[in-house]
Amino acid sequence: MSEQKSRWVPDTLMLEERAEVALNAMINVADEDYEYIPFFMANFKAKPAYMMHGNWDYGSSHGRLVDSIVLAREMTGSDLGKQVEMRYRENLLSFFREDGLSYRRDTFKHQDLKDYHCTFEESASMIDQRAVLLGLTTWYLATGDERVKGYADRHCAALKEIARKERDSWYYPASEYTTHGWPSFDAVHTRLAVDPCAMWGRQVMPIIRYYEVTGNPDAFELAEKFVHNIIYRSGAFHQDGSFNGALEYRNGHFHTRMGTLASIARFGYVTRDASLIAWVKKSFDWARTKCTTFGWTPGDMHDQAYEHETCTLVDAINTSIWLAKSGYSEYWGVAEKFIRNHLTEAQIMDVSWIEEYDKKDKDIPEYKTFYKVAQRLRGTFAGYAAPNDFVYDGLAGRGHMMDVQTCCVASGVRGLYQGWNNILTWERERLSVNLLLNRTAKEMNINSYLPHQGKVELEIKEGLKELVVRIPEWVPYGAVRVIRQKADGTQKEETGRTLSWVKTYFINLKQAEAGERITLIFPMKERTTIEKAVDNEFVVKWRGDDVIGVSPEGTYYPLYSKRKIYEEVPMREVTYKEGVQSLE
Repeated sequence: MSEQKSRWVPDTLMLEERAEVALNAMINVADEDYEYIPFFMANFKAKPAYMMHGNWDYGSSHGRLVDSIVLAREMTGSDLGKQVEMRYRENLLSFFREDGLSYRRDTFKHQDLKDYHCTFEESASMIDQRAVLLGLTTWYLATGDERVKGYADRHCAALKEIARKERDSWYYPASEYTTHGWPSFDAVHTRLAVDPCAMWGRQVMPIIRYYEVTGNPDAFELAEKFVHNIIYRSGAFHQDGSFNGALEYRNGHFHTRMGTLASIARFGYVTRDASLIAWVKKSFDWARTKCTTFGWTPGDMHDQAYEHETCTLVDAINTSIWLAKSGYSEYWGVAEKFIRNHLTEAQIMDVSWIEEYDKKDKDIPEYKTFYKVAQRLRGTFAGYAAPNDFVYDGLAGRGHMMDVQTCCVASGVRGLYQGWNNILTWERERLSVNLLLNRTAKEMNINSYLPHQGKVELEIKEGLKELVVRIPEWVPYGAVRVIRQKADGTQKEETGRTLSWVKTYFINLKQAEAGERITLIFPMKERTTIEKAVDNEFVVKWRGDDVIGVSPEGTYYPLYSKRKIYEEVPMREVTYKEGVQSLE
């Protein structure tokens, strides 16, 4: 365990605590009887609950888990499951071939292949390549291991080698690459349809991130050419920003579209390209009209419309943050609503309702386990949530498919990290408090009493030349009170009418001294909205940025039904890690 200290905080949302619980699921999803390969999905509705393997178990799951376990440890200092983490890392490297790409194993049954009139050939899924580079980059950032950098450099070179290059527009001609090349010359030659967002649009984020970390020129060139293809050649997005819902574009699959928007937003931020940021904003604003304001997202625009993935929500959070950091400060509020609500509400903290089995005699080796599934998956995130329920269990769409996907477990932690890492940000010599959540940092401690009270305390630990704090858009600027108590006990009170503001939503507190305690107080607002999810409507009750009730209530494992508001906010003692680094 890393060096820990403790302090008292309001008993409100702490993202690092959620990450520590999620670490339990990321470690225990491993199949210790099958090389520690993680299971991909879980079904809690079954009696007893079970987990199963799938074809996503390899590069996709391993890359995501390696990435998010490192992020969770940076947030929490926890050493839980280090041995399993090492096995994940070994496995991740073992999937690479001499060509620099990550390959899957055969997990399909003979009847499946027969039904689809096909044969299995080991291949490098272009979806997986995104995840493996994500994991390698975070691993390298955390350790500086040059061996890992070598794998990542070869990986970028391989992705560049196999990409089809047409002037400034690069793409892949198929969803997978085999040991002898692309599966079909005719498909390559005639440029038959393959989903651009799923195969190379989402790759842009880990690719440009790797460039930021290492300056790898192949990475930058790949990202630049893929971005151009998505915007100007792919047809995945219409001129008005809407998603192309045609079958060959996966019915406008939201996870891959949101992931592509987050990727291009980051690329636009890195390159300071305002036109790219504006393009992302236009499409993201359209996409949000299909989501709820508290973070439920569709699966696609047709048959999977009801299947919200935590992965998609995390992509939306990332998009909001990059837009906010690029100057559209209103998106900090979007990100905070998503984090406070559907990201953390759709994380399983109570598993008492799931039927457990404590033996392995029912297990099918290398395929399915019934062993202690509930305990092992405490802290996981929903794979296919409804706006009011942990899983959509209705008659529309495909119905109850599964409860958990390992991709969503890891993505949920990445979402927690993105929020936690951006509660405070520096811009030149200005420190911004962007999200009103509890946080312990070297510059200050933040104590948030929301949603119980409109109160945020800042305990300043280092002298600051300029400090700004975002005030939610529903608070009248004149209603904000700022009480400043210096280390010598002197106190001063001001209001939002007398203080200056920046970027519309940020109150400017100017210079702050070490030892100063600054308390911001504002009235809480309760309101009701009507939220539409596909063709279902929900009445949603809010207190500030927190949903405190949804009607109708869910029936499977209801969400938002247990949230309580207290007049006196309870306090609790928490531990925290010192000396964190940014692995964004």
